[in-house]
Amino acid sequence: MMAQSTRTTKLDLRLSQEAKQTLSAAAKAAHCSVSQFVLASALQRATETLTERRRFELDAEQWEKFMAVLDAPPQIVPQLQQLFRESSPFETKVE
Repeated sequence: MMAQSTRTTKLDLRLSQEAKQTLSAAAKAAHCSVSQFVLASALQRATETLTERRRFELDAEQWEKFMAVLDAPPQIVPQLQQLFRESSPFETKVE
């Protein structure tokens, strides 16, 4: 289970009787309270979800395509070149 820390915030949850029974049975099987089980499960899923947004996996073919795009020379975008020639609205003119 997770490390103990001070719990000061409450989260209310509405669920069906069947869902509550399933969670209660799972918590009992895991030898913990329903609150502990739900919190640990939710935090584990939250971590997985956030990890999926930060990390991606590629097979060999996808990796080769990815590396080819990274290794390719940059494309010239005239609008972007023009934008870099203009002064920034955040620059202050020193006189």
